[in-house]
Amino acid sequence: MESPPTGACIALDPLVARVLAPNPSPFTFTGTQTHLVGTEDLAVIDPGPDDSAHIDALIAAIAGRPVTAILITHTHRDHSPASRALAAATAAPIIGCAPLVVDMGPRGDAAFDGDYAPDRVLADGESVSGSGWTLSAVSTPGHTSNHLAFALPEAGALFSGDHVMGWSTTVVMPPDGDMTAYLASLEKLQARDDRIYFPAHGEPVTNPAQHVRHLLGHRRQRERQILTVLDAGPATIPAMVAAMYPGLDARLQAAAAGSVLAHLIDLDGRALVRCEEELWHRI
Repeated sequence: MESPPTGACIALDPLVARVLAPNPSPFTFTGTQTHLVGTEDLAVIDPGPDDSAHIDALIAAIAGRPVTAILITHTHRDHSPASRALAAATAAPIIGCAPLVVDMGPRGDAAFDGDYAPDRVLADGESVSGSGWTLSAVSTPGHTSNHLAFALPEAGALFSGDHVMGWSTTVVMPPDGDMTAYLASLEKLQARDDRIYFPAHGEPVTNPAQHVRHLLGHRRQRERQILTVLDAGPATIPAMVAAMYPGLDARLQAAAAGSVLAHLIDLDGRALVRCEEELWHRI
């Protein structure tokens, strides 16, 4: 598939456009997608990394229209840092998830934005609105404990951030990533009737119910793989990764190990496994 153009403002819906940041990677796919909502006045969702070319592209896409809010799904550094420059340029408030910085040690995906300082934190169900649009916060912890999605009822749409992506499964990496919370958040979305998801990475998800069902099935399959490995005897996480992810790109090893750990913590909480001196055992 041809990569979408970086910096161009692409209309996705009468109320929605996106601008792709120039930060492709094994974790961001083609890059972080910033979404613009509205026609007369705007909301900007996930302004992205602190990259001057991307910020200039956003200002060009805004084209002098008033910005009612800069909305943040979570505080990884590929999502929120550009909020400061954009707020300075537009005088718009930064609204959305709560501040969060977790020292998670070496990791492959984006670290946290330690300078994020919202003007307003949205709780589940709270909203911000403009001319012809309303965005309501949907609490979706799991990828991070502060993750929010934003529902746009006028379009039957959900801006799913990194909770549901259009190209890959989501990284869930302890200590802040929580598989139990992530699965519960997927089940929460499964109970909704959104028509389309606009994720921060990858193409729009046009079959949300089927896609979420697939994601839940994928995670349950990973659980079964882990339990099958442990049925054969105690194992370390590196041994489980080697058995479950043959031929994995070395750049993704840490994320895979984090995902396995997240599943193990969830399984431990359900009294299905236990850990003794880095060896995991089936109960």
